Amino acid sequence: MTPIFSRALIAALALSTSVTAHAQTTPAISVDTLKTVTKELSDDRYEGRAPTTPAEAKTVDYIIAQMKAAGLKPGNKGQWTQDVPMVEITAANVTPMTFSGGRAAVGMTYRTDMVAGTYRVTPRIAVKDSPVVFVGYGINAPEKGWNDYAGLDVKGKTVVILVNDPDWQTMARDGPFEGRAMTYYGRWTYKFEEAARQGATAAIIVHDTEPAAYPWGVVQSSWTGPQLGLDEKGDHMDQSEVVGWMQLAKAKELFASAGKDFAALSAAARVKGFRAVPLGVTMSVGFDTTVRRQASKNVLGVLPGTADPDAYVLYTAHWDHLGRCDAVDGDDICNGAVDNASGIAGLIALAQANAKAGPAKRSIGFLAVTAEESGLLGSRYYAEHPVFPLAKTVGGVNMDSLNVAGRARDFVLTGAGKSEIEDLVKPIVAAEGRTISPEPSPEKGLYYRSDHFSFAKLGVPMLDGTSGENLVVGGPEAGKKAAEDYTVNRYHKPADEYDANWDWSGAVSDLTIYYALGRKLADDTTLWPNWYPTAEFRAARDKSRGTAR
Repeated sequence: MTPIFSRALIAALALSTSVTAHAQTTPAISVDTLKTVTKELSDDRYEGRAPTTPAEAKTVDYIIAQMKAAGLKPGNKGQWTQDVPMVEITAANVTPMTFSGGRAAVGMTYRTDMVAGTYRVTPRIAVKDSPVVFVGYGINAPEKGWNDYAGLDVKGKTVVILVNDPDWQTMARDGPFEGRAMTYYGRWTYKFEEAARQGATAAIIVHDTEPAAYPWGVVQSSWTGPQLGLDEKGDHMDQSEVVGWMQLAKAKELFASAGKDFAALSAAARVKGFRAVPLGVTMSVGFDTTVRRQASKNVLGVLPGTADPDAYVLYTAHWDHLGRCDAVDGDDICNGAVDNASGIAGLIALAQANAKAGPAKRSIGFLAVTAEESGLLGSRYYAEHPVFPLAKTVGGVNMDSLNVAGRARDFVLTGAGKSEIEDLVKPIVAAEGRTISPEPSPEKGLYYRSDHFSFAKLGVPMLDGTSGENLVVGGPEAGKKAAEDYTVNRYHKPADEYDANWDWSGAVSDLTIYYALGRKLADDTTLWPNWYPTAEFRAARDKSRGTAR
């Protein structure tokens, strides 16, 4: 039986790892590996690494070769990969989205004003004259006494939804939905899930750059072209027929046509007890779909443990990006150098460092997942069909975009306040001469936007932490400027390309922290971190550990 210790004892055990021991036992992280792997995977020859395209085989083969060279063993019963069944749906001949019955008809052009797609595996989508209802933030949270769908039947109807949480404008972390920090209720994925549960025919989110945390260009590039989903029984026919987004300006035009005040209704939606408002207009839209079924692949290598090889510590990073996207100055390849060729480079560098140090007591897995950009599909499939049982997975680290702006004085834990992993990492951060800072942009909901979340939902605590904005050279001002520049000019755009002038010192420092944490979990077999008692994932962890015992 693996002992489960209190939060206080875990913190004490973590602190027993001295700064000196940390420095002596951490092999150097190879900057050459970080540069080489990032440059290779973001080269135009990989065409943006879109899953189920010809570029996938090239990407997967390269990652396997790097894992072999690092000294890993195949992680899936002698195989390097795990098949992830996918269905690809491409919308074509999309008609303008039209709203009728108001003071004046409102039309929205595909890509420019709105994007529309479907999760349903069907050759044609046609929605005609669907009554439109404004459902505020589209949240049904019984534990918070909040239900935007209360007393409402949306079957056959189109719901218009605001992005983020009702209290996202609260600068503090207090409020029914944690204030400025986005919860899962604020994510677009949740809003479409809930709309489907309520039976809505169509669900359209209003895009607003600040609460969405990215400009319209990101929505346009991410939601057009082939869209991936897991190939599951039932062909997703329980989902809404249409899911999509509309520009904020067009939403205001729509509400005005319906004789409604968008600002006033948005303000009302922030207050508990809000009730949905029918707009008195109908929506119509249609498009053809091309359906293609094909398996994508997760890549998994392992460094087997010596004393307890059936317990696992996991490092994860996603290998995919958007492939070919909207052209900018004639360039239509979204190379994804930072997001997330750099994360795969970090995964390989950590594999090299661990192999060089020799096996730990527990096994260490290195998982490169597919289709993160399509909604965490590869990690979700792995978590639901684990190669290493989740009840025997101690915890780990997820890497999604390394810091290439230079060394930072601080380190940020996304979703802080959830798991005992935090107690373990804090002394390691201190050993790097760094401090823990709060998330600079908690409204972005980063904790729910990367692959660690797939594991968290099923009980496995994974660290998601990275450099803060307080750079050694330039301080917070330089860090904030670099972050904003990347979000506006490169994130999910062709400009996310490899740059030989990048400063990798920050990435090396972060990876040193990841290495030390993973090694601590792998070598100290008394450790089995749990979620804090108030965390929403605690019950899943307790259940899995009880089953294992």
